[in-house]
Parts: sequence; C-alpha cells; structure tokens
Amino acid sequence: MSEKERKIVGSPLNFRGLVYAPINEQGVVYLFGLIANDLNIRVESIQQGYPDCTAVRFAGKGKWKRINIEFEFKSSGFDHDPDKCDVLVCWEDDLPEGKRESVKGLQIYELKTLINTPEVPNIQPRNPEESGEEVEYDLDYHFKRKNVNKDVQDLFAELDKKIRDIDESIWVKFAQTAITYYSPEKTFVALTLRKNSLALDIYTGQKKIEGVQNIKNHENWGTLHIHNKNELAIAVLAIEKSFGYIREAIKNNENTGWYALTPKGK
Repeated sequence: MSEKERKIVGSPLNFRGLVYAPINEQGVVYLFGLIANDLNIRVESIQQGYPDCTAVRFAGKGKWKRINIEFEFKSSGFDHDPDKCDVLVCWEDDLPEGKRESVKGLQIYELKTLINTPEVPNIQPRNPEESGEEVEYDLDYHFKRKNVNKDVQDLFAELDKKIRDIDESIWVKFAQTAITYYSPEKTFVALTLRKNSLALDIYTGQKKIEGVQNIKNHENWGTLHIHNKNELAIAVLAIEKSFGYIREAIKNNENTGWYALTPKGK
C-alpha cells in the first residue's frame, strides 16, 4: 500500500472513539465490535472462510440463539449461500431489489443507520486521565434522570405489563437514553420517561396507525405520548400493530432502522 493510499479515510464519524466511517470490510468488523453488545450479540469466533463470524444473540426469557454472521462493506458484495448465514453486517445496504428476494430470511444490519439511535447511542470513551463509576441504566436511573412523578411511574408500570403481555417473546432493555422493547430480534418501541408523561417512538413500517404521528424524515417510525390512563388503550393497540409490523419486516428482510431510507416506489 502506498503512502497516499494510507491517507484515505472515510467521512468524519466520531462514534465511540472511531474517528472516521468505514471504507472497507475491516472497518465494518471493527465498528460491529464496538456495538455488538448494544445489538445483544456475543461473539464466539471470527475466522477466515464463510461465514466470517459465529455468535449468539439474546432471544429473551434467558435464552440465546446461535447465529452465523458475514461482514461486507456493502451488502451488494454478498455472494454466498444465504442458507448458511443468518445475519449480514454491512456499512451500507445497497442490495438490488432483484437480488433481495434471493436472500430472503437473511437479516441485514446496516451500520450507518443503526448507530446514533436510541438502540445504539454514541457513548464517547473517557480520556485516560478521567475517572468515574459506571452507571447502571436501570428503571430507577430513568425515573431519577427526568424526575418522573409518581403518577407517571405508575402509568409506566401498567403500560410495561401490557406490552410484555402482547407476546411472550417480547423483552425490555434499559439503555442510556430510552427503555427499548424487542420483538425479540429488533427494537419496535423506544420509550422515554418524562416528568409528566411517557414519550414513545414506535415502528410503523410506513403504515398509518391510530394515535401515532409520523416522524418527518424517519418514515419507518412514528411517535405518541401518554399523559394518563385514559390514553393507554389506544397506545397499546398501536404497539400491538407495531409488533406485528416489525415481525413482518424481519421476515421480509426490510431495513427497520431509524435512519433507514424509504424504499423507492413505496
């Protein structure tokens, strides 16, 4: 590699200590390593040959599912037997629609639309001279973070139970900025506690859901707010629909990310 080639870098990223965006498969592997825990994935091995990686992914209820992972800079570079792989991790998902049908069932994680979201926030590393205790992002942390009043705490407890009761596979994770509900593979609800209300971003799959307001430039997601128990019924119905849409999207290998672009023709 020439000295000039060594100076080629991606766009400024500044994500968790990674200064520039990936420009090759090796960069994708490194970035995946930075966020694997956020995706509820534990790596068993990375090896030469196909597939690149074997891992386990949390499936809720104390269970983990073994998965095979392949890395590509762009998804269009995938040219393997999809039946021997479960997840394709790439920086950019540019797979042509004609080829997408042939890899149906293969989940695609497009890193550029996953990072900087409630599911994968940008947590900057501490400088070497800095010190401090690790924060546990539990429910008490979220209550204190926004000084949530008792009525909203009770409202959350009731909503949380109703969401979990939708399907036994649903599980919840307390992240730094939100409380996220999984389907179990992907987030379909990101809930933020406020002092006097609950704010929810829910996956809509670009469909209209009663009580949900579409989010401009994020067509796959919508938002709703709950201020009292009278608003719970509509919210739960919306979340039930969201759960169905996320399961359908996973089955059809659709990009459900916050920053996912709207497919042409939709």
